Amino acid sequence: MITTHPYREAPGDVRLDTVGSDGYRLSVTRALAADQGTYRCVVSEWIEEQGAWQEIQEKAVDVATVVIQPTVLRAAVGRNVSVAEGKELDLSCNITTDQADDVHPEVTWYFGRTPDRAVPGPHVLARLDRDSLVHSSPHVALSHVDARSYHLLVRDVSKENSGYYSCRVALWVPGHNRSWHKVAEATSAPVGVDVTWLEPDYQVYLNASKVPEFSDDLTELECRVVDKRSMEGSVRVTVSWYYRVNRRNDDVVTSELLAAMDGDWTLKYGERSKQRAQDGDFIFSKERADTFSFRIQRTTEEDRGNYYCVVSAWTRQRNSSWVKSRDVFSKPVHIFWASEDSVLVVKARQPKPFFAAGNTFEMTCKVSSQNIKSPRYSVLITAEKPAGDLSSPNETKYIISLDQDAVVRLENWTDASRVDGVVLEKVQQDEFRYRMYQTQVSDAGLYRCMVTAWSPVRGSLWREAATSLSNPIEIDFQTSDTPSVIRGDLIKLFCIVTVEGAALDPDDMAFDVSWFVVHSFGLDKAPILLSSLDRKGIVSTARRDWKSDLSLERVGVLEFLLQVHGSEDQDFGNYYCSVAPWVKSPTGSWQKEAEIYSKPVFITVKMDVLNAFKYPLLIGVGLSTVVGLLSCLIGYCSSHWCCKKEVQETRRERRRLMSMEMD
Repeated sequence: MITTHPYREAPGDVRLDTVGSDGYRLSVTRALAADQGTYRCVVSEWIEEQGAWQEIQEKAVDVATVVIQPTVLRAAVGRNVSVAEGKELDLSCNITTDQADDVHPEVTWYFGRTPDRAVPGPHVLARLDRDSLVHSSPHVALSHVDARSYHLLVRDVSKENSGYYSCRVALWVPGHNRSWHKVAEATSAPVGVDVTWLEPDYQVYLNASKVPEFSDDLTELECRVVDKRSMEGSVRVTVSWYYRVNRRNDDVVTSELLAAMDGDWTLKYGERSKQRAQDGDFIFSKERADTFSFRIQRTTEEDRGNYYCVVSAWTRQRNSSWVKSRDVFSKPVHIFWASEDSVLVVKARQPKPFFAAGNTFEMTCKVSSQNIKSPRYSVLITAEKPAGDLSSPNETKYIISLDQDAVVRLENWTDASRVDGVVLEKVQQDEFRYRMYQTQVSDAGLYRCMVTAWSPVRGSLWREAATSLSNPIEIDFQTSDTPSVIRGDLIKLFCIVTVEGAALDPDDMAFDVSWFVVHSFGLDKAPILLSSLDRKGIVSTARRDWKSDLSLERVGVLEFLLQVHGSEDQDFGNYYCSVAPWVKSPTGSWQKEAEIYSKPVFITVKMDVLNAFKYPLLIGVGLSTVVGLLSCLIGYCSSHWCCKKEVQETRRERRRLMSMEMD
């Protein structure tokens, strides 16, 4: 029976055989270092006596001294290396051994901050076991290039990868019953790796692609990144926008953050822009990979100032986080425009200044503007009663309007019978025309164009820029044929009633009509009742102290005539009529409506100078002639008959002159 020593884990590696009848041979396969030493052969002779074995002699002899040569194994990594951040680190572990190819190497890569291997805590980067299985982290790879070379590949290195790297190699040989025996082990000298950081190199330029010229215009700024160098996939760029107000003094100017973008593309707003960004007025975007955009949809005067952008470079770390590595500032862009007040002027004119009731009233409004961007105009036609109208003083009525999109709308025009009686149209871009057909006495008043200028904002939206009112155009009807009469002439005054709304049967309407006069030009005296006609046709006339007579009659369904016969000086003044309508209800009862007043008409009574002095002048001339002739006759008669005397003629002596000659 052959037994092996227990120091051998694999009994099959030691074998004892017989050689002939008296020889023995010891065979040791896969010799290990533990097999080194002196081998002695001990021979014992045994005999059997009475069924048992007894040793009778023993002899020992040293056979040989065996020296086991150790396996030659060396590992080397190489020289110190330098690698740029973000690149790949490639190290080779080269081994040298005298073992045969049936050995199985085990390779382990270590990393440490110091070259001293005695310092505890070396970090295992990767390991290749004897079964050729690789154990490593995702960014580290270990590959078997050939039988004597093993590569370590570290991807996307960073500053954290700076340090010392070494490899340890162990050679294993298979034993009996799937056992393994380590025959050699070696560790390389550490090699230093320096990871250099290459700062991203780029330039930043800011320009204004859209500059505002007016308030509410669009402002667009573009921040471009150019000349990008040393910027690989592990580097990304973000932008921050800043605003700086202009100062004319030497005060310290601080920049206000509008928006900043983190390395993970998270956009954070500043206090100045937070609300306006939520309202959509501030828009921050990335148009292209190298271009960032900032838009102000409606630029206000408070937005004028300097703007600049800061482009930051971010480097990705091993844990997928991002760290800012550089900031580059752009030059500021100045946003400014001269703020001038908006000017809007509206001039109204009347092509036909004279008209009568029933004719067409036409008014055109010409608009001019300054300092208003791309204006569109909306027009509102207003009417108000002139001063002195007692029916509705100081009342402004909106008739018809036309908005900036040329949509026409009736405002307070309630005359159902004349729905199409008013027209407002756009003649030119800055000219509008208003027409009113079949004018009535009740249409009298002052008409104006109220024009509003609108500026476009945000495409289809509009902002009110300015509003202006035109000069008034008056519709004035003469309700008397002779507003100025001569004393003694006939005065005719018509009171014409206009019914608005649904037409009624004349038999269902009746009116109480009264005429008044105010004997003053400024309506500053109490009115005096002249005459009245009730709904039953009964006329009542007030007593007066002068000789002119009054008559009131109904000449039409809606017309009433007051006549002053033989007008006197006392008949001057403002005449107006009051009308109290009576409407018959479906039950047959009569209901009195609110009393309305007409516009006053001032009547003046003039004296006829020719007729006033004609007869006195003729009488005076006649009397003067008669008196003159009579005076002449009396004088003649008196001189010839009444006062004649006898006169005796005295003789006068006649003497002749005699001529005398002298020598």
